[in-house]
Amino acid sequence: MSSEKKVMKITNHIFQPKHEILSKNEAQEILKQYNTKPSQLPYIMLSDKGLEDLDVRPGDIIKITRKSPTAGQSVYYRYVVEG
Repeated sequence: MSSEKKVMKITNHIFQPKHEILSKNEAQEILKQYNTKPSQLPYIMLSDKGLEDLDVRPGDIIKITRKSPTAGQSVYYRYVVEG
């Protein structure tokens, strides 16, 4: 048996939802639509493996699109924080 570890990039996994950074304008539209502040959104940590391919910074807002058997697609928003 080999002692090599198999490394898989989590962002390529079929169950990993799509993560996108919103532009400043898109983020403002979403915040206005939901009448909220960035700090009121659920948080996602900068160290989250789903963000490893994105050039994210604390304060960014991430759009997460998940496949849903009932809705087709579900969209979630997260506020990036240190960690």
